[in-house]
Amino acid sequence: MLNLRTLHTTDSDFETAFRQVLHWSADTDAEIEGRVADILAAVRQRGDAAVLEFTARFDHLQVASVAALELTRDELKAAFDGLPPEQAQALNQAAARVRSYHERQKKACGESWSYRDEDGTLLGQKVTPLDRVGIYVPGGKAAYPSSVLMNAIPAQVAGVPEIIMVVPTPRGEKNPLVLAAAYVAGVHRAFTIGGAQAVAALAYGTDTIPRVDKITGPGNAYVASAKKHVFGQVGIDMIAGPSEILVLADGTTPPDWVAMDLFSQAEHDELAQSILLCPDLDYIGKVREAIERLLPGMPRQAVIRASLEGRGALIHTRSMEEACEISNRIAPEHLEVSSRDPHRWEPLLRHAGAIFLGAFTSESLGDYCAGPNHVLPTSGTARFSSPLGVYDFQKRSSLIEVSEAGAQVLGPIAATLAYGEGLQAHAQAAEFRLRRTAAD
Repeated sequence: MLNLRTLHTTDSDFETAFRQVLHWSADTDAEIEGRVADILAAVRQRGDAAVLEFTARFDHLQVASVAALELTRDELKAAFDGLPPEQAQALNQAAARVRSYHERQKKACGESWSYRDEDGTLLGQKVTPLDRVGIYVPGGKAAYPSSVLMNAIPAQVAGVPEIIMVVPTPRGEKNPLVLAAAYVAGVHRAFTIGGAQAVAALAYGTDTIPRVDKITGPGNAYVASAKKHVFGQVGIDMIAGPSEILVLADGTTPPDWVAMDLFSQAEHDELAQSILLCPDLDYIGKVREAIERLLPGMPRQAVIRASLEGRGALIHTRSMEEACEISNRIAPEHLEVSSRDPHRWEPLLRHAGAIFLGAFTSESLGDYCAGPNHVLPTSGTARFSSPLGVYDFQKRSSLIEVSEAGAQVLGPIAATLAYGEGLQAHAQAAEFRLRRTAAD
């Protein structure tokens, strides 16, 4: 029998129990922090030599140089050409949908613009891509070609000239689908290194691995800690916590579908979180029965069980409106609105990494091929963060060109405020341009 908690919002102790369900500490183990700091320092000081040392120690991969860890474009193409036809087709179809979505995203928010006001002053914004980015892709047993697509394609669409991929290959075991995805997504260079040493190499640069401007992509606790340490030297996407799914159901979706959707995140990690919000207590019982019946047939049932018992919950609400309110408090990574009329409830939902509308919209479709990015804010950070996108691989510069007439209007304003701040040079720089030209 699965020990999966059921909560009722009408219970007097609901708030206490609810907070216990949501509790998760993002604090990294102090021992991990210490090891990561040592790895970063070693790579920063000794470059390639340290990368080789740690790759041999952690990935059991002995090579003579870091150059031997670089995957050529021909190797990536060979991996793609060697895929079974159905995998190659699926990879191409997923990449096309992801690229199409991010092309639309670029048009919507990533273009430069400017205008001139009445006195001829030009004001605007110049949008330019980052020069070089690094994407971290998990390797070994956890091999995610979808992560390659979701990180590399928006960078490519943004116009980044050089995309560097790092992926660990323990004992030299390369995942062909990951390499093929790098080929399809337009990765420029790829190295078979991982862990904190890969993050350090990207952040600081070595004789072989170029320094990047930003690092994106998921990883284990060592990778997350390393990204946190190098932030400021380079940009990062986010510090991701365990995977999450929240299903907001009105009781009209087949219970087996909802049970499997809860499994889809629980199978990631014992710390992943799967929650059902529903006003129909009888339906919650049917979902619980489906969970019990389907769980024994899941290859990762031990992980799913640990996740559901540790951080999962079935929550009975007074209404769908209350379910929406609780969802906003949780601000989940993935939010499924499994309802006959999802568009009725969508306006009430303010905080979520991605919102999946309707019974046929499983979260797994978003993970692989729907088009929007699957790199999403976790642990309630959807209250103030957004999915990875084209905008993460661009930067904005303000454009200002003040005309002579405009200087007469703006100069006194700036001078007055500058004198008020005690900054005389600021004030006089503005005053020098009053009724004068550059030729004077």
